[in-house]
Amino acid sequence: MGFNIAIDGPAGAGKSTIARRTAQELSFIYVDTGALYRALAVFLVDEGISPEDTEKVGEAVKSVKVSIAYENGEQQVLVNGKNVTSRLRAEAVGNMASKVSAIPAVRAALLDLQRDLAKAHDVLMDGRDIGTNVLPEAELKIYLTASVETRAERRYKELQEKGEKKDFSAIKEEIEKRDYQDMTRAIAPLKQAEDAVYLDTSHMNIDEVVEAIKKLYRERKEA
Repeated sequence: MGFNIAIDGPAGAGKSTIARRTAQELSFIYVDTGALYRALAVFLVDEGISPEDTEKVGEAVKSVKVSIAYENGEQQVLVNGKNVTSRLRAEAVGNMASKVSAIPAVRAALLDLQRDLAKAHDVLMDGRDIGTNVLPEAELKIYLTASVETRAERRYKELQEKGEKKDFSAIKEEIEKRDYQDMTRAIAPLKQAEDAVYLDTSHMNIDEVVEAIKKLYRERKEA
């Protein structure tokens, strides 16, 4: 049985960056659960299936095999054997993933994969409902967040560095809309688990957040 660390939090809080780095430093397997949902979303976008057509979505995911591989320590996500990792951050894919992640058939399709990984390995998993639903028995749960303004600023800078121009207020509005979708969905909404440590990263850099999580891990391990 592995030691499991569950990190939940809203979009743009830096979960993936923090989780990947922390897992590497602790020699844990990093599982980006959001990437798994985005992988399904890639398939649905390619098939032209509307997220509103829940019956069609439910039928479609039955024929999809999402798997994880590791290349030079980096998680690669495959859909029916095809590597779709480079497409996971596309805006259309993110919007599709946010909408269909509330559909029970979609969640069920990925739940067993996530839990099997956690049983067999020391795993650090991040997402929206890891501590509350996917790994409720995780030894360490963290709710990682930051203010909407901070998250919008980070996204704005990220896009600038890629040479993409987007209005700051539009980015902020998108984040607020995504928060609302994630927190109000009927199935496994985003919320802090009762036994999770609340960690606001608004005024912390990546190094400080990673060290804070490693300290929490050492404390739990020694307890």
